[in-house]
Amino acid sequence: MNGLSNLVEGAAASLALVRRQRPRVHCLMNTVVQKFVADGLASLGAIPSMTSSPEEVEAFARRADALVVNLGTLNEERRAVIRLATLVARDAGKPWIVDPVHCDYSPSRLAFALELIEVTPSVVRGNASEMELIGDVGSVLTIKTGPVDELRLDQVCVSVANGHPLMTQVTGTGCLSGALIAAFMAVEPDRLTAATGALLTTGIAAEIAAKRSSGPGTFEAAFRDALAALRPEDIIANARISNAKG
Repeated sequence: MNGLSNLVEGAAASLALVRRQRPRVHCLMNTVVQKFVADGLASLGAIPSMTSSPEEVEAFARRADALVVNLGTLNEERRAVIRLATLVARDAGKPWIVDPVHCDYSPSRLAFALELIEVTPSVVRGNASEMELIGDVGSVLTIKTGPVDELRLDQVCVSVANGHPLMTQVTGTGCLSGALIAAFMAVEPDRLTAATGALLTTGIAAEIAAKRSSGPGTFEAAFRDALAALRPEDIIANARISNAKG
């Protein structure tokens, strides 16, 4: 992309593509947030599937257009299922995202996250503590989340400042962001454009929802409504992105 304005325009166009093409995203997700994530994807027009059954996951991952893996609420069965699904995604050339949730809490979880990264995901997304432990991931797009999200791909770094503090008071907004990245990557082959579009969509919808809510309870419902109503022109008008040193 040539310049930030082109990146924003591409991100906005990606939102329109998600609504038109309705990609199917398979989510191996933190069990606490599955409904929130499924509803958020549906609000945007994508089609969620959530099964983590060992007997079904390969078939569901193969049928999906993209895969998102979230390491929350891990157990041995979920580890085995994640391994199966990521290999399906890799072998089929489907975009897939890993969110190494709380890998900074558990050495075994960190080891599993690093094992998955060896399978070469499209994106690794985590907070500053998690991403510091993950370290260098080569040509994989990394997203370090926080008050300002930082996207790095090779020598390119883009910061996205959209969002609202109420997002931290609703469990699952970060998990949903990862799922939306998968949905955008299913329709937009340029990873940086797709991920920027998903983060702008999440952040701008949160800003709109915050204006219509009185606290985290009303924010959650308003956030879904804002996702459903968001237009490509809203992204162009409200994007707050900048270049940073790669």
